[in-house]
Amino acid sequence: MEWLNYHHLLYFWLVAREGGLAPAGKLLRLSQPTLSGQIRKLEQALGLSLFEKRGRKLHLTEHGQVAFRYADEIFSRGQELQEALRGRQVNHEARLVVGISDVVPKLLVRRLLGAALDGEPTVIPVCKEDRFDRLLDALASHDLDLVISDSPIPTGSSFKGWNHLLGTSSVTLLGPPALARYLAPGFPRSLDGAPMLLPLPGATLRRNLDAWFDAQGVRPRIAAEAEDSALLTAFAADGMGLSFVPTVVASTAAARYGLAEVGRVDAVKERFYAISAERRLVHPGVRAIRDAARSTIFA
Repeated sequence: MEWLNYHHLLYFWLVAREGGLAPAGKLLRLSQPTLSGQIRKLEQALGLSLFEKRGRKLHLTEHGQVAFRYADEIFSRGQELQEALRGRQVNHEARLVVGISDVVPKLLVRRLLGAALDGEPTVIPVCKEDRFDRLLDALASHDLDLVISDSPIPTGSSFKGWNHLLGTSSVTLLGPPALARYLAPGFPRSLDGAPMLLPLPGATLRRNLDAWFDAQGVRPRIAAEAEDSALLTAFAADGMGLSFVPTVVASTAAARYGLAEVGRVDAVKERFYAISAERRLVHPGVRAIRDAARSTIFA
């Protein structure tokens, strides 16, 4: 049996966690050359490169990202072992830090997390909402375990992560019940001049909707635009106009916000992705989200 040198693994873990040789060296009271040499021995034992140098900074390779996840779990459990042996209560709960792009409907996020984490009762989801580019930066620096978005990593991005397609959904138009009853019989021609609540120009869904409006020969009246999809649905609930939501959560959104369906647009599809920093999904909560999406929500 091949034994792993846990001293070397500890040095690697601290360098990755602290963001470099210098801060980790101060913590361990070791020189940078000593730390670098110990990590090199670990890489030689594994036959893999764990770090790569970009400019003056060290960055984890794909193998390094996987090793960091395991090392984080190993040393966290080691701390739990000490606490347990001292007779202290040990909390086995693990955090799953999920970055959520503003445009992703919150009801869909709730379904993804709910369906996935039912089987992982010890996992606590921590949700952070932000712009897509900022979320990718946070994922690259290991501040997030996962990003949920309506688009994959842009071509040419400096972040070398992995896209995992969760599923595809058509969109459904919802609105206040009286307005929905009036527009539904003539849908989609009835949308000409109708008050519409839309994502910001440039958003993937907005581009697809604009192309669909042109194909139908209708020109709705824009009542409001917003980056946050939940805000658009709230505007619709207040009677401001009509809002598109993914069909997979349309019935839930209609019931929760007191809205009614105007019509479904099968020609416009929304795709949702889980983006990770490594090809192989290590965190059990991340795997659970992917599996629940593919087997239940989008099935």
